[in-house]
Parts: sequence; structure tokens; C-alpha cells
Amino acid sequence: MRFKKIGLMLAAGALAITTITGCSGNNNNTGDSVAANQNQDQATGGDEIVDIEVWGTNIGYKPIEKGSKLYEFYKEKLGVGVLHPYVEWNGGTNYLNQLNLKIAANEMPDLFVPQAGLEDNLAKNGAIADLTELLPKYAPNVLEAIPEDMWNVVKANDPTGQGKIYYIPNIVEYGRYAGMIRQDWLDKLGLQMPKTQDEYVTVLEAFRDNDTNGNGQKDEIPTGGREQARWMDHLFAMYGVAMFEGYPEWDIYDGELTYSAVTPNMKAALEFISKLYKEGLIDKESLLNSKDKWDGKIQSDKVGNYFHWVEHGNLIFENLYKNTGVKADFTVLPVPEVEGYKGFYTMKKFASPGWVVKNNKDEKKLMATLKLLNNVYDKKNWKDLYLGVEGMHYEMKDGIAIKLPDDKSTQENLVLNPSTGVSTLGMTLDLFNSTASKDNKWAIDHVVRNMQEAQKYAKDIAGDGMPASIYDGYPDINNRTLYAEYAAKIIIGQYPLSKFDEFVEKWNKSGGEEVTKRARKWYEKVKK
Repeated sequence: MRFKKIGLMLAAGALAITTITGCSGNNNNTGDSVAANQNQDQATGGDEIVDIEVWGTNIGYKPIEKGSKLYEFYKEKLGVGVLHPYVEWNGGTNYLNQLNLKIAANEMPDLFVPQAGLEDNLAKNGAIADLTELLPKYAPNVLEAIPEDMWNVVKANDPTGQGKIYYIPNIVEYGRYAGMIRQDWLDKLGLQMPKTQDEYVTVLEAFRDNDTNGNGQKDEIPTGGREQARWMDHLFAMYGVAMFEGYPEWDIYDGELTYSAVTPNMKAALEFISKLYKEGLIDKESLLNSKDKWDGKIQSDKVGNYFHWVEHGNLIFENLYKNTGVKADFTVLPVPEVEGYKGFYTMKKFASPGWVVKNNKDEKKLMATLKLLNNVYDKKNWKDLYLGVEGMHYEMKDGIAIKLPDDKSTQENLVLNPSTGVSTLGMTLDLFNSTASKDNKWAIDHVVRNMQEAQKYAKDIAGDGMPASIYDGYPDINNRTLYAEYAAKIIIGQYPLSKFDEFVEKWNKSGGEEVTKRARKWYEKVKK
């Protein structure tokens, strides 16, 4: 039901765009309008500080309010006032709902992260700025920071068909995801790192049956995931299923671009996972776990194997140590080998659209937004933006800036963190190494090791950068509603595996065939 609600909200947002463009100007001649201000000093933007409203991912941190510490930091560093209200993220669901309400109320943020392809309708209706001419004039650092082949995909994704730039992409030039497994539990049990699926199952059984955490209780969870069959990608990876945070993706199967959810690979993966569930080798609450609930289990020294961002491991490790006194040694799980399949962890260099800019008739706001982007993408500012506010996000020890422990009750949200928008392995490792403290160096060392190890199993998929517009008219497919229903019921045994074929047939008849045609047409265009 949640996904159906998103589709309704998107529809409401699309209707609201017509109202917005009446104020923003739907001819989208933003470049001509701003050109009148070309003599404005872009480096300083004059003495006046202009406030803009920025919406982005916030997983529980404090908002940025006028006069707050992070507001003052951004104002000094970037020359623009940043107002960032708290909007609950919840996997993007609540954020999208609130963003649509904001759009419907004619109060679109000046700069924001779009969701679920919302940017397509906004671009078609002139509600967001055409950045094609604006970036080289007013934010050249953005163009320079992102490789040309990425911009080519952005232009290919222009919903107006004119090859324009309507969003700034997030890019990640390395494998960010992997299964993480307790090396210290393996060592305690005298087990080797599993290389095959059979060896992996043996390890899960040992985690389950041997009081591995030593608390005298049978509370170990060998592995698991989260609601709607998400965040257990490591269990699909060994079957070569392209999947991103639990969302099936597009890759080459039998020589053609195909949605991984409807492949024989997926059927085999679901069969395997259902066996694990039946045997008590994955958390029985996997399909009920919220993010907080699943994180809580991992950080209470109960979980032997989980899937997530490798580079966020230090937060997990430090919180687990704080909660239990155990310095867990989570390391990368090599993708277990399964005969007849070539496994991998999905890597998407071209992540989701990062930023879109309101097509603002208030030229001061528009210029301030472009100035902000130019300074955020200036490499000289990246380390400072990563560190944040001294005393809130980091502290100085012996002349070294040390990141403070994660504390959502006191820390304002670093919404302009360059390491999440333009990520290279070298830059990220340098940020970690240069900000480690004596207290958390053990956790950072684990993360650095794991990030380097994860690259061995990462694969860039063929559908990388595909626009959400291929799903136009088929919101249930975009929201993977049908897949989530059948996958969950097969995993818990409510449906027999034979029901998978019924799912594929329904998927194709409910729009999958048309979406596949569009996806393959896009792939041909991008590969030319």
C-alpha cells in the first residue's frame, strides 16, 4: 500500500506543477533572464547574503535554521545562507510525500534532491531550471567535477528530448556496497571465510547454533534484511542478480537488457533465500524490520552478516562498541560461488539525480543557488564541508581534525557533504584516514580495509543511469509493487516457488513488456 500512495502523491505533484509554472515561468528561458546579471561578482555575490531553502536526505539529524551553527558555517564558507528543514526520510517515502505537498502548496524549495523520477514532470513543465547554459556561466566547478560521459547520460535522459541538463547527478566511481561478515565470529569458531554457497550456509548454521556472541542466549541472527525484501542484496548477488539496495535493476541477461526481477537468476535466488528462511538462517523479522530496528540488531552484537554501504561501517562498529563493549571485526564477504552463475555486488557509478534547481523568477535566489553549487563543487572546500562545524561534527586534537561520534540529537545535518555527491575511492579514503582519532582509528582502519576489498567484487551494470521516465504510466512497476509482494511471499513460504512464473506473466502484462522496450531503446541511444 505504501508504494501505491507514492504513486498517488506523484500524480498530485504533477498536477501541482501547472500551478507552480504560473509563478516560475514555464518557458524556462532562465539563461536569458540570468544573463542580465552577468556582471555580478560570482565569487562573492556582493555583500548581501541570500538565504535559500535546501531539501535533501536527512536520516534523523537536526535541521539547519537561520543563525544556527551550521547555517553560519555554510554562510562563511559558501557565501549563501542555507535553510534546511527537517523532513523525515524513511527510505525516501515520507520525504517524497512531503516534497509533493510542498510543490502543491506552490512552495518548491530552491534546491532539492528529487525522488522517483519527479524531476521529469518538473522539467517538462518548466518548474526546474534548464542548467545547460547556466552551469558553464555560473557554476563551472560542477561541470568540471563530473565526468563528461556522465553528462552525456544526463542529456540522454532529458524528458523534453532536447538533450538539456535538468539535474546534477550523484556519482560514485567505486563499489560502495558489499555483504559484511563477522571475521571475529569466524575466528572464534575456527572457520575459514566461505568461498562457495555450501560453505556460506555452513557458516550461517554455525553462527546460529554456537552462542557465537557468548552471552549465554540463543539470540544470534546469522543474516537478514529489512522490510519489503530490501537490504539483503548479498543473498541475491551470488546468482548474478543486479540489485541496488533491494531494488531489482537492469543488466544484460541472455544477451539483452532485462529487468533482473523477471530472470531465472531471480527465481533461483528466491528459492535459496526461502530455504534459509525455513531453516532459521535469516532473521524471521527480515520483512518487518525498519532501518532502525535492523540497525539496532546489528549494533547489539547479534548479527553475523549484513549488507550495506561499506564506508558507513564505522558508524555501525562504533555504535556496537558503545552499546556492548565489543570491537566487532566485520569484513567483506566475498560473493559465494554458485555453480552456473557469475556473482557480483552491484555498482552504480551513476547514482540517482542529486540536485535540481527551482526555475526561480527571483533572480537573487537563482544566482545564490548557482553560487552555492559552484562553491560546493569546488574541490578546495570538500574537506571542510565533509568535516562540518568544529565542536559539533569534529574536534581538533594535536592539530588534527577528528570527526566526532555520530549524534543525531546534537548534530545538524550535513546536507552539502561532497563525499555523497562526487565520490572517488581516493578522496573518500583520504577523508577517513585524515580525520581518524586515536579512539576510533580501529573502526576507520576496518572501513578503509573493507572499502579496498569491496572493489574486487563490484560490477557496473548496463542499466546504470536509466531514467525513471521509462516507467511513465506504470507506477506499480516503478515502485516494484508486484515484485515485492511475490518475493516476500515466496521467501516466507506463503507462495510456492512456482508462483514466480505467475509473477513474470503478470509483470509483463501489466506494463513490463512496454517498459522493457523503452529500456532497451534508451540503452541503444546511450551506447551509440
